[in-house]
Amino acid sequence: MNHVRLHPLDSRPDGDEWIVGRMATGRFVALPEVGKQALDLLDQGLTPTEIGDRLRAETGDDIDVPDFVEALLGLGFVAAVDGREIDQPPPPRPTFARIRPHHVRPLLSPVAPVLVALLITATLLARPPVTLDYRTLLWSSHGSAVIALGATVGWTLLLLHECAHLLTARATGVAGRMRLGTRLQFLVLQTDISGIELAPRRHRLTAYLAGIATNLTVAALAALAAGAVDGTPRRILAAVTMLALLPLPFQLMVFMRTDLYFVLQDLTRCRDLFGDGVAYTKYQARYTARRVLHRRTGETDPSLELPAHERRAVRGYSVVLVVGTTLCLAFFAAVTLPADVTLFARALTRLGPGHSVGERLDGAAVVVTFGGLHALWVRTWWRGRRLRRTPSRPSR
Repeated sequence: MNHVRLHPLDSRPDGDEWIVGRMATGRFVALPEVGKQALDLLDQGLTPTEIGDRLRAETGDDIDVPDFVEALLGLGFVAAVDGREIDQPPPPRPTFARIRPHHVRPLLSPVAPVLVALLITATLLARPPVTLDYRTLLWSSHGSAVIALGATVGWTLLLLHECAHLLTARATGVAGRMRLGTRLQFLVLQTDISGIELAPRRHRLTAYLAGIATNLTVAALAALAAGAVDGTPRRILAAVTMLALLPLPFQLMVFMRTDLYFVLQDLTRCRDLFGDGVAYTKYQARYTARRVLHRRTGETDPSLELPAHERRAVRGYSVVLVVGTTLCLAFFAAVTLPADVTLFARALTRLGPGHSVGERLDGAAVVVTFGGLHALWVRTWWRGRRLRRTPSRPSR
């Protein structure tokens, strides 16, 4: 191995380390200063042997540059070795690929959050006639109309929410991709904005909070509009306000990597708060089990490898992770699952003889809807499990 050609890489300093990544693929890694120096020397055309000699002269340490290059190959950072192109799959196509960063650059303006704050303040001061309780959602005596509005507005808001993340990240140069995913028992639409770690902190936080800001903006506009009309339009707009606000408490469930989880991870300066939290939780579970069984263990606490500030954050987050996940799954087992099974079983019985055509159609609709949603959850969960990759850990 004499010469290595790298793909175009972006980087930014982060304390004593550098965040380096390839925007086209969304892969990134944290490198120590010496790793960044080796990367720069590779980019200048020096061979691994020359780089090792120079770094040894400058730092006094023997740096295994060939192993470093192998790691870069695994990350997809290397374009060619000794003139031979590296066979790599093309980067996945971004969602809404025709939208370029300059098209959506205004989303990063510091004026944008100010405008959202002013709109929310104006809504609170105007006191529009919107009652925030369950009766607001039941705006019509026709259940089908209530369900139709809820489904239409709910999915539209979900798409707008994820588009806000996507387009704000696109303004920083991140490709971004939207896809279905699972969070515990929930089927969700999620946006992969890997690479945003290379952007300045203000831009990162803007991208993380863009979805919440979109929901608040829609709620404020609908509430203001409700104050200007009467009758059915007012009731519909009030329902839209509630539907826009309903997803926001979900964001507090940071144990499921919601928008606020990424804000928390950024503010605590953690590389992988969820992954490290899961690793620490599993270690504690194994350690406790062995203590109860009076078995010795030579396993080391994985959080000890982290810097002090990350270690404290990870251990605190692990408590939230365990408690939140336990409560969420317990609610699913005690409430959601029995309700789903009962509803599904009733629908199946209505498909048999002795029931009217209307009852059979109703049962068929429930079976198809519930069966389809659960089949989609299983397929999405399995696909995510198969494609999931372990996040790159910092070189320490």
